Amino acid sequence: MKSKLNLDPKVIDSARSCAARIAEEMQTFIDRHTTVSTERTVARLLGIDGVDDVDTPLPNVVVDVIKDGGGLPRGAAYWIGNAMIQTGLTPREIGERVGNGQLDIVKLPIASITEVKKKIIPVVLESLDKIKIQTKKREQYLETLGEGKQPYLYVIVATGNIYEDIVQAKAAAKQGADIIAVIRTTAQSLLDYVPYGPTTEGFGGTYATQENFKLMRQALDEVGEEVGRYIRLCNYSSGMCMAEIAAMGAIERLDVMLNDALYGILFRDINMKRTLVDQYFSRIIIGYAGIIFNSGEDNYLTTADAFEEAHTVLASQFINEQFAVLANIPEEQMGLGHAFEMDPDIENGFLYELAQAIMAREIFPKAPLKYMPPTKFMTGNIFKGHIQDALFNFIAVWSGQSLQLLGMPTEAIHTPHLQDRMLSIENASYIFNNARGIGDEVEFKKDGLIQSRAQKVLAKADRLLHEIEKEGLFSTIEKGKFGGVKRPRDGGKGLEGVCVKDEHYFNPFIPLMLGGEK
Repeated sequence: MKSKLNLDPKVIDSARSCAARIAEEMQTFIDRHTTVSTERTVARLLGIDGVDDVDTPLPNVVVDVIKDGGGLPRGAAYWIGNAMIQTGLTPREIGERVGNGQLDIVKLPIASITEVKKKIIPVVLESLDKIKIQTKKREQYLETLGEGKQPYLYVIVATGNIYEDIVQAKAAAKQGADIIAVIRTTAQSLLDYVPYGPTTEGFGGTYATQENFKLMRQALDEVGEEVGRYIRLCNYSSGMCMAEIAAMGAIERLDVMLNDALYGILFRDINMKRTLVDQYFSRIIIGYAGIIFNSGEDNYLTTADAFEEAHTVLASQFINEQFAVLANIPEEQMGLGHAFEMDPDIENGFLYELAQAIMAREIFPKAPLKYMPPTKFMTGNIFKGHIQDALFNFIAVWSGQSLQLLGMPTEAIHTPHLQDRMLSIENASYIFNNARGIGDEVEFKKDGLIQSRAQKVLAKADRLLHEIEKEGLFSTIEKGKFGGVKRPRDGGKGLEGVCVKDEHYFNPFIPLMLGGEK
């Protein structure tokens, strides 16, 4: 398809190839390391769940015992498989015995790696079958119920109480929402464990727990059958437990997960080594489960100027795309992020935003792009805010966005009420319906403002990617080239949970989820 923006395909190829080399260099580092949270994910996938007598999650207890015993470099799968051989217990039973202090799995007699693999693979395959069943169920719902048109109407619930979230989510679905995102409670991304069970107390959001995922999934299936279309569920696979939450999302059939290592590094000060290793496993799980991931480039524009730093968003999209390729995620699941965040006082700001949005669509034609609404320049003037959201919605349908997180007129005032969400859905539905085909009808002036802007942003992104390749991604982050935020390579939260793998390390889920041999 010919570019309406007259983008040079050679520049796009240059940027994409450069991003691939950056990702591959990082993958060399990732492949040599594991983390406590990656190993807790393995434990969860093997069936270890629950809490001990002081409410510490059993995956944490088991992996802490392994780490304290010096066994983390070999991986949790080895020690759990070896314990299965030596005790005859299931992984769940092993977790319970470790939790109550009856078993120290690093002090058992040692079986060979071959014996351990043979013992544990049937459990791994059973776990993968559970995920496949959920994936097939999603496909069946989409075939029987269908779904809304793109851009999907994507709204949030964030009461702190999962049961109240369910009430609001069902109401939003009946009002026309296609995706419900349950916002996580403030600072959960910094917890180095996943809370257990249903929760009713959160701050600015609701805890991401497996039971909460299950409850909301059941509720959305019920309301989906009532309204006659499949309602997608979104939550966060990010922070200190990103891979664990990805596993929980796969098991409970989430459809969309926010997942971006750079976001955690820049905006939550999580150590870059830790989070890049965790992201790899989390994305493998997401890809295997048919989940769409959302990357967090939109956040750069809350700390940096959206006009001047637009190229950093595109550069990060290229890098996120290539990290996803290495995790075997199809393009159709790459929900790369961007946002409508320019200062509304910029003359022709709408045209610059349109150039950015159409550029993203042309460069990533198969990706279910996630477009974020104005937040930085929302003032509490609900009438002006509603107009800003209307312009955002207009660009979304014009440029063929996929996942449209609807803006709220009360942004900057409070967490949305039911009526705020209804107004946002009505706004978007009206504009999407009335301008559905505008993108097919309108072309742009050759070398005009829109074309020139997109070409300039692409060229700057290409230059930035070549600088990153020369310096290395770690050094680039240290220098603050994304979002204007600097983070030290050996600083931040979670570095102590990273270790180098030993020669007998194995994680059976990675090769199987990537389609390899048993």
